[in-house]
Amino acid sequence: MFRKLTEPEIKTLTEQACVCSEWNRIDVADGFSPQYIRNCNFSGDIRIGIFEKDVSFFGGIKKHTGIFNATIHNCRIGNNVYIGQVRNYIANYIIEDNVVIENVDTMAVDGISSFGNGVLVSVLNETGGRELPIYDHLSAHLAYILALYRHKPSVIDKITAMITDYVKSVSSDMGTISEYAKLTNCRTLRNVRVGAFARLDGLYRLTNGTINSNAEAPTHFGPGVIAKNFIASTGSNVTDGTLILNTFVGQGCVLGKQYSAENSLFFANCRGMHGEACAVFAGPYTVTHHKSTLLISGYFSFINAGSGSNQSNHMYKLGPIHQGIVERGSKTASDSYILWPARIGPFTLVMGRHYKHSDTSDLPFSYLIESGDDSVLVPGANLRSVGTIRDAQKWPRRDKRTDPRKLDCLNFNLLSPFTIHRMLKALDVLKMLQKISGETSEFYSYQSAKIKPSSLKNGLKLYEIGIVKFLGNSLIKRLEITRFENNEAIRERLRPDTPAGTGEWLDLAGLIAPKSEVERLLSDIENNSIGTLDEINEAFHCMHRNYYSYEWTWAAEKIQEYFGKATDEFTAGDVIDIVEKWKESVVTLDRMLYNDARKEFALNSRTSFGVDGNEDDRDIDFEQVRGEFEKNVFVQEVLNHIQRKNELGDELIERIRAIR
Repeated sequence: MFRKLTEPEIKTLTEQACVCSEWNRIDVADGFSPQYIRNCNFSGDIRIGIFEKDVSFFGGIKKHTGIFNATIHNCRIGNNVYIGQVRNYIANYIIEDNVVIENVDTMAVDGISSFGNGVLVSVLNETGGRELPIYDHLSAHLAYILALYRHKPSVIDKITAMITDYVKSVSSDMGTISEYAKLTNCRTLRNVRVGAFARLDGLYRLTNGTINSNAEAPTHFGPGVIAKNFIASTGSNVTDGTLILNTFVGQGCVLGKQYSAENSLFFANCRGMHGEACAVFAGPYTVTHHKSTLLISGYFSFINAGSGSNQSNHMYKLGPIHQGIVERGSKTASDSYILWPARIGPFTLVMGRHYKHSDTSDLPFSYLIESGDDSVLVPGANLRSVGTIRDAQKWPRRDKRTDPRKLDCLNFNLLSPFTIHRMLKALDVLKMLQKISGETSEFYSYQSAKIKPSSLKNGLKLYEIGIVKFLGNSLIKRLEITRFENNEAIRERLRPDTPAGTGEWLDLAGLIAPKSEVERLLSDIENNSIGTLDEINEAFHCMHRNYYSYEWTWAAEKIQEYFGKATDEFTAGDVIDIVEKWKESVVTLDRMLYNDARKEFALNSRTSFGVDGNEDDRDIDFEQVRGEFEKNVFVQEVLNHIQRKNELGDELIERIRAIR
């Protein structure tokens, strides 16, 4: 309950150097004491809670809650709030319980604000055409639809209208600093909303934005940050002089060390240090750590951009109208360059400079290498790279999201219907090239890139291994644990749970799902069966939860196509034949990974070791730093993987061998 100030309280406040022209506009909570309000200037409608606790500061300093040395206009201040040393003023804010505000210049809301919600971000195309409105709960998948599905204008309009409704619902002439937030040594906050438990320290200037935060996933904005027209998601960290404009920062993201981002979207677990992003759709795990690295006008996902990586979109004179796609799992080597437009397939390593607008989307797991003025493609080479496997293993471990409500649905699978579908297309492409150009050709031309005959043959082999490995994985997982009495029981288990999953699959910025299910969602939006943002996000999460059911539907169909027999006709013998082929593929691929890892311990890798010593000293120094090859954690994991997979296959074979 609140009441008006009493005359003795007004007298006490006046004696403590407090000023107000209209004391009757100040309401206070029952239990209020004026003891902890000093040297303050109040105006407008004010509501003040009680001050009963101490708060702790860095270095072990404790101060009693209250309001000291501040100008406060039109604010509602909760219980046990500490406000001290406000050099200019705080205006039009709801300051919730247990908030700390110490040594700030100005915090104000001017007029009606949506706090960054509804800001249009000109992603991918700097000149416009793919603008999308950001809002507090934007997911990577919804942004993917908004940015890249402009061929569905009705869907885009309906989603945009939903976001507009949300923007209206959060617009206000009062900002909020939510409970337990802590703001220290900050300069200017204008039209900014701060979530619970957020920590802001040393900021320079924030304008028109929201910092979402909660107890499970507190958000940090650190020294020197300048941000305008932005939304930061829970658990994000923006610090060290970062500059952001018209930008969305997703859950678990880290932007720091003078990073600059304009008209860009960063989704779960992205990291940006030193470099620059402009008109970038940074899907989950887009990582760049170097000063000279520029990401511009492109879609990226699960990528590591090397030092000096950059792209350009000024191919013609009509301005920066071009864009590029770098699909999940790719890497760009130091000083690599791509001239947009171009499309880089999943899990591709890009080395050197590329000017010929290659499209390698149907040849995943490749190397794209500069050779003279040409772009040379090595199909499938990344399947045998330890770096690729290491990346796939580290992504789940590096998930920094602690909020129970995850905005982005992340599928970390290296082999999935999305990548295997591309491998199947790759087989058709490479066989077609052989047929058209002949096996004696000096090189094969494909999508403005060159492929050597030896690379093509190795690619065919590697893709076959990858396909068999995935199909075998799916088959074994489907049949795990269960005891089967006869072939009919096996067939019954192999029947898909759902018809959904056949056909092409998509990667919607981290969410891997059947294209048919995505199109069903878009149809539901278009015909108004789905009419809210929450329903759309739930549909994405439903696809994510049902991934393995969808995967088996797809795999069962591909097993029939690839091995020439439908699963509803399988016998135990058919299963055993596929498992034996699967074991061979797993062991072959793991041996390739083992040999690739061995290169990291070769003699030429020891060149810079053992400084000022002899050859024996070099080897000892190397082992002290890098360890022994056979004891390396990754090497041991590869060997253990071979053993585990052999045991898994043997267990299934033994379980069904007796069936006739």
